[in-house]
Formats: sequence, structure tokens, C-alpha cells
Amino acid sequence: MIRCLVVDDEPLALHILEDYISKMPFLQLVKATTNPIEALTLVQGGNVDLVFLDVQMPELTGIQFLKISNGKAKVILTTAYPQYALEGYELDVVDYLLKPIAFDRFFKSVQKAQSIIQPIVKPTQQAEPVQQDDFSTDFIFVKTEHKIQKVYLHDILFIEGLKDYISIFTPAERIITLQGMKKMEDALPEKHFVRVHKSYIVALNKIDSIERSRIQIADKIIPVGDTYRDEFFRIIEDKNI
Repeated sequence: MIRCLVVDDEPLALHILEDYISKMPFLQLVKATTNPIEALTLVQGGNVDLVFLDVQMPELTGIQFLKISNGKAKVILTTAYPQYALEGYELDVVDYLLKPIAFDRFFKSVQKAQSIIQPIVKPTQQAEPVQQDDFSTDFIFVKTEHKIQKVYLHDILFIEGLKDYISIFTPAERIITLQGMKKMEDALPEKHFVRVHKSYIVALNKIDSIERSRIQIADKIIPVGDTYRDEFFRIIEDKNI
């Protein structure tokens, strides 16, 4: 249900809109009031979805009301004066109803409001099956001193962080890039890489052996930090046979 509020200083206008709202199964009248201050309190409290708002009222004009409410509810302006239409649309109103308001015009207006407040969610097409593991072809680009270099993930042995830069070690080379460890960690698939120390990220499939809290990859011994030990050994345990 769309919760509605009617604000107008003319009781007859209130009664007409109350009657129209009662005929719409998806509208629920929260309040019909001649007091714009009371109405504003309801809107700011998040109790209203749609306001039927008169433009010319003595205490607070409809335009002032719009500016103060700051988009907390959708608004349909109601007035006998068409000159306010442009300013209303600039303030993102749903529609502008000229008095006397005919029911067919009201009906069209609330259908428009419904499409904005309760948009129909179309069923999404089923996505094509995604490759479960494209690790062998996946890559990242990193900025080095003179170029942007492509690095295949399956080539990475481990990554070492040193203050403001990191070193990416592959069997063929060491690639130095001005990068943070956290950003690099977030860019790597957690299925294949794990952070084992504040200064090291290792490729799980490149680990040759683990002895106590030391990892051997090729000819490099990498320590496992206290902060990362439990998570690292949990991952290793999952791969044990």
C-alpha cells in the first residue's frame, strides 16, 4: 500500500481527494489535514509515501513545503493556479493536478506515482553459466616505474610489502609497484591467495612446504604472522587429505 497524505486549506478539496483515494486499492489514507505544519511532521517522520499538496496555503505554501521536506515523500501538487507548474516540476514533483480535479485525471496521476514508488520488478534473465575457475587466464595490471605491466595470476609466487610499495615475485622476475598491500589483497581471488603476514601474500598453489610457522615457496622462506596464523592453517586444513 502507498501511504497518502492530503494537505489543503479547503475542506471541500480534502473531501474530494479522500473520496478518490478510497476508490484506489493500492492507496491508504494516513491523514487529510488543513494544517501544513502537522503534515510536514508526518512526512519528516517517514510515515508517508505520497502527498497531495495544495500550493497556496496561508501558513506554509506548497513550494515552501516541498523545499523543507527535501524529497522525503513523493508529491502531487494540487492547485487552481497553473503558473506554479514549472517550479513544482523543478522540485521533482510526480504530477500537477489542476482544480477542479476530475477522477480520470487523478487516476492517471496516481498510476504514475505508483510506477515511481512501487516499480514493477521484471524477472531477470538467467545468467549464462560462469566459469568456476578462470585462474589460468586471469590477470591484473600493475603500474611499474615506466609502464603498466600485465601479470598473470598463475605466475605469482608471493607478494612482499615494503613500506609504500610492493614486490610481486614470479618465477621469471620481480615486479615492483607503488601499491598498498590491502589494495592488492582485495584485488586477488581469495580462493588462490592468502595473506599470511602483514608483509606477505602467498599463492596457495605455489607453497612447497610448511614447517611450524614458516612457508617455503621456491627458495624463499616466508613467516606466518600471529594475526594471520589461525586463518591460514584453517585454509590449509581444508585442503588436507
